[in-house]
This record gives sequence, C-alpha cells and structure tokens, in this order.
Amino acid sequence: MSQSSLNRRLTQIFGMLLGIGIAVWVLRGFGILSFMPGGIIWLIILGAIAVGIISYAQRTWWRL
Repeated sequence: MSQSSLNRRLTQIFGMLLGIGIAVWVLRGFGILSFMPGGIIWLIILGAIAVGIISYAQRTWWRL
C-alpha cells in the first residue's frame, strides 16, 4: 500500500467515524438512540480524533 493510498484510507476512516459519532450523538439527544451509553459515543469520537492524528502524522512526519 503506497503512502498516498494509506493516507486517503485514513482520511476516509476519520470522516466516517466522525460522521457516525456526531450522528449518533444528535440522535441520542433527540431521544431516538437513548439506549446507547455515552461512553460508546465518546469512544467513536475519540477514535476519529486518533485516526485523524495518525493520518496527519503519516502525511507530514513519517517519510517511510
């Protein structure tokens, strides 16, 4: 896997996780997904942040 395709994949995963996290958070706020624990939502959002940081680091710092 080349560096640009890896970065593209990481960016896509970041966007998907962030979108899912925000959508679940909003739906939970409306009471539709009220059964979902808040910890799960935070794990999704923190996972998105972690993937975003890894994507940024892979693009700028890691020249492998």
